[in-house]
Amino acid sequence: MARGSGVGEERTPPQGRMEGTRIAPEARRGRGATANPDGRFEATRREGFDDGWPEEAAGARRTDVTPERARHIITRNASPDISFDRSINPYRGCEHGCIYCFARPNHGYVGLSPGLDFETRLFAKPDAAALLERELSAPGYRPRTIALGTATDPYQPIERSHGLTRSVLKVLARFRHPVGIVTKSNLILRDRDLLAAMAAQDLVKVAISVTTLDPDLARRMEPRAPHPRKRLEAIRALSEAGVPVMVLTAPVIPSLNDHEIEAILEAAREAGAQEAGYVLLRLPHELDDLVGDWFTEHYPGRKAHVFSLLSGARGGKTYDAAFGTRMIGQGPYADLIRSRFALAKRRLGYSDEPLRQTTALFRRPEAAGDQLALF
Repeated sequence: MARGSGVGEERTPPQGRMEGTRIAPEARRGRGATANPDGRFEATRREGFDDGWPEEAAGARRTDVTPERARHIITRNASPDISFDRSINPYRGCEHGCIYCFARPNHGYVGLSPGLDFETRLFAKPDAAALLERELSAPGYRPRTIALGTATDPYQPIERSHGLTRSVLKVLARFRHPVGIVTKSNLILRDRDLLAAMAAQDLVKVAISVTTLDPDLARRMEPRAPHPRKRLEAIRALSEAGVPVMVLTAPVIPSLNDHEIEAILEAAREAGAQEAGYVLLRLPHELDDLVGDWFTEHYPGRKAHVFSLLSGARGGKTYDAAFGTRMIGQGPYADLIRSRFALAKRRLGYSDEPLRQTTALFRRPEAAGDQLALF
């Protein structure tokens, strides 16, 4: 199970490198990953062998959530490829189980697998709201839009019981702080009251991810994410509430959902989306093996073609992390996707300029005892 060391390494489509870590279908019912490989930081690698005995029966794995006591909640970045320099992720791991999720390799930092562990062994940050209030109250803090849910979905199923995203939004609303939210869940409609009030002050924008309109494909590659129809309904409901919405066609996967670009943009525009964006499939670290094995199980006849097109858009590599091209690729295939997307946006009347949020209203709410300090 030896593997290469880094992003940008030349690789061929995975050929059996998940052996020994594959999970029986009955033990991963309703999950996205087909295997549970060791993380890249682990000193050991598992290998399977046939000892002549039948595989033991196993029940489907349940979701386990562990509290994570973070010291900070706002994460900073200096990437020129993205429009924000700070973000918040209330959860680590994501129960949606999207096989293509570029955040899967992050589970290696806590000694877990980017495969089945990523979608079943989750972490929640119960102090998220308190940490955020403390950080926004710091004397040297200067507001800029915070991106909520950049690695894992802030409205994944466990948000129903934990409510961390809503608690974070309440703090941002009190401070009149701008926020951009990325999700593929209609659970966001639970917070329509907060979002509508913030939108009236130009403090919020929501990006809804719609990767396909095909329910069968969605169920296979995003097993616990809401039905595509529900995402379009969320776009409509938010738009009608005055919340500006962007549709994300992310990721665009060669030979799998790329033919749907125009149909997705048309459906989202009809539902009220004002802005649109896309990202070409990214396969950092262990993700190429996981996605390759998923194709072997679900779409074996397309696997070689998918990886060939992707390699052509990544300079002959499975993945290239170079700034400027890592999100959209380069070469003939990437140029074709870029042109189709631009033409569809223009035809459908999407905004050419990003929808901006204001920082001018930011304030630190008075804490108890502040007035007494005046006397």
